[in-house]
Amino acid sequence: MGSVTWGSGSAVPERRAPGAPPRGPPLLSPAPARPYGADMCGIVGYVGAQSAQDVVVAGLKRLEYRGYDSAGVAVLADGGLAAARKAGKLLNLEKELKDRPLPGGNTGIGHTRWATHGGPTDANAHPHLDNAGRVAVVHNGIIENFAGLREELAGRGHDLTSETDTEVVAHLLAEAYSSSGDPAEAMRQVCRQLEGAFTLVAVHADEPDVVVGARRNSPLVVGVGEGEMFLASDVAAFIAHTRDAIELGQDQVVELRRDGVTVTGFDGRPADVREYHVDWDASAAEKGGYASFMLKEIADQPKAVADTLLGRIDGSGALHLDEVRIPPSVLREVDKVVVVACGTAFHAGMIAKYAIEHWTRLPCETELASEFRYRDPILDQRTLVVAISQSGETMDTLMAVRHAREQGAKVLAICNTNGSTIPRESDAVLYTHAGPEVAVASTKAFLTQLVACYLVALYLGQVRGTKWGDEIRTVVRQLSEMSGAVERVLGTMEPVRELARSLASHDTVLFVGRHVGYPVAMEGALKLKELAYMHAEGFAAGELKHGPIALIDEGLPVVVIAPSPRGRSVLHDKIVSNIQEIRARGARTVVIAEEGDEEVVPYADHLIRIPATPTLLQPLVATVPLQVFACELATARGNEVDQPRNLAKSVTVE
Repeated sequence: MGSVTWGSGSAVPERRAPGAPPRGPPLLSPAPARPYGADMCGIVGYVGAQSAQDVVVAGLKRLEYRGYDSAGVAVLADGGLAAARKAGKLLNLEKELKDRPLPGGNTGIGHTRWATHGGPTDANAHPHLDNAGRVAVVHNGIIENFAGLREELAGRGHDLTSETDTEVVAHLLAEAYSSSGDPAEAMRQVCRQLEGAFTLVAVHADEPDVVVGARRNSPLVVGVGEGEMFLASDVAAFIAHTRDAIELGQDQVVELRRDGVTVTGFDGRPADVREYHVDWDASAAEKGGYASFMLKEIADQPKAVADTLLGRIDGSGALHLDEVRIPPSVLREVDKVVVVACGTAFHAGMIAKYAIEHWTRLPCETELASEFRYRDPILDQRTLVVAISQSGETMDTLMAVRHAREQGAKVLAICNTNGSTIPRESDAVLYTHAGPEVAVASTKAFLTQLVACYLVALYLGQVRGTKWGDEIRTVVRQLSEMSGAVERVLGTMEPVRELARSLASHDTVLFVGRHVGYPVAMEGALKLKELAYMHAEGFAAGELKHGPIALIDEGLPVVVIAPSPRGRSVLHDKIVSNIQEIRARGARTVVIAEEGDEEVVPYADHLIRIPATPTLLQPLVATVPLQVFACELATARGNEVDQPRNLAKSVTVE
C-alpha cells in the first residue's frame, strides 16, 4: 500500500506576517494567489467483484444531497466502456438504466452534479468521455484554466461537445495515457496542467481493474473492503460495504485495484496514508422511517448532543478537546478571539461570542467567512480564530483559515467530518459527533456546533484561569442535561406543526429575540427562507423601533424568542414590551417561552413552551421548534425539504 506524506506534492515555504513566529506543521497547500472554488458534487468509484453499476448507483443515492442537477454512471465491461447520464435527479438516471441497462462490469464510476460550468443538461452531465470513448472522468470542482486548455485541445483535433470544464480532463487523460500507458501517471501529468480546485476520478477501457483519482482542495476518501475498493466524496457512499477508510491529502493521486491502494503526490513520489474507522453505520445514513432526512435529523438531536459531550472530562476532572496542537502557554497569551463561519454555522458563532466573552473575558468577534479576508482584518500571533464548518470543506471558511494562518493567528476548527480539509489545516480541532447530516438545511449539526462552541469557551476559561474547575464541571453537567431537554421539546411539537400548516399561505414571517435569542431568531428565519422560499427576517428585538417595526401589518406572523424571566431579568421585561408593541400593530404573535413564564401569556396569540435552562444554553432548546416549524410549513407548501432549490449541502464555491 502506498502512503501519504504531509506536504508532499507542491509544498512551498510557509508565508506569514512580518515578525510572526513559525506555527508548527505547514499548511497542506499554499494559500492561492486568487480566489477559487469547487462545485459541490457527489462522486463514487468502485473496483471489486460486485456489479459496479449497482454499487455506484446505490452510493450516488446517499450522495444526492451534494447535487441533484444531473447524474451519470460509467462501467468497464467487455473490453470497452459504457456510460449513461441524465439531467435532473438521480431518479431520471435510474429510469434510463432500467430501460437501457449498461453491460455488466465490476469497475465503474458515477456522479451526481450541482452545476457550475454549463447548465443541467444531458450533454453537461458527468461522466465525460474522450472522443474514442475509452476514458471516462467525473469531477468535483472548478478548473480555472479550462478555456485555454480547451482551445489547445481543439487545435490538436479534439472535438469537445459540452459546456463544462470537466470534459477537457477526459481528453487530456486520453493523450497522457497514450504516451505513458499508466493511468496513475496519466492522472499526475494532467493534474500538473490544471489550475483551480478539483477532485477527479477516472477509468480507462484498457485498464478494466483500475480506478484512479486525484484531490486538490475538494474532498475525496478511499473505502477499503475485502477484495474491493471504493472512492467517494463522502464515506456515506460506501458505508454499507465497509467502515474502513483512508483520507487523501492535498495534491495526491490514488490508484485503486481490488487488492490494494497506491497513493502518490502529483510529482509521483510515494506518500504515506492515514487509515481510520468510521464510527457510524449504514443505517445512520437512511431515513429510518421518517418522511424526510430532515425530520430524522431533527429527531436525532438528543443523541447528537449527548455524543458530542462524551469523554470531554478526563479522570482528573479537566476538560479536553479532540486534537489541540496549541500549547496552553500560547492560549494564555491570546488577546482576541475571532469566529469565522457561513450560514447556519455563523449563527452558532454568534452564540459562541456570548459564551466566550462571558466565560473568558476575551473580546470576541464573529465574522462571515465570505467577507473575512477581503476587509483586511487585524490578526496576529495573539489572535485565536475559531472556524466552524459542518463539512470541513466550506470554501469561504477554508480560505479564511488560510488567511488567518498567513497572518500568524492560531486556528481552532469545529467540524463534523473527520479528516476533512479545515481540521487538517488548523492548529486544533473539536469534532462534533452529529453523524451524517443528509438534509441540506442543517439541524443536528447546528445543535452540536453550539455544544462545541460552549466547550471551546469553557476550555479557554480553564486554560486561562477565568473559570474554576468546579464551575466548568457544573456547566458541563448542565450541558449533559440538555439532551433530555431537547427530547422533551420534540415530544411537544404537534401544536407547532398545526400552527405551521395554518400559516402556509402567508408570504412573510418575522423573528425577533434578545441576547442569545437574537441569533436564534436569525437561524429561524434562515430555515424558513431555505425550505419554504418565504420572505423571513430575524431581528434583535431592541432594533424594532429603529426601522423594522414599519414592516408590521395586520395578521403578520411574528415569532418572538423570550429570555428567561428568572432573577427579575431586565431582558425579559424588555421583550414583553416588544411583544406588546408588535401586537398593538395587529401582528399575530408566536412566543417561544420558558415553562413557568406567565408574563408573556396575555400577549401571545400562540405560545410554545420550552424547558427552563441556563441563559447561555437556551438556544439548544429554543431552536428546535423553529426547525420543526420551517420543515412543516415547507411541506405544507409542497416543497421538498431535503433538497431545497438552488442549494447544496456544503458550499465549496467561494
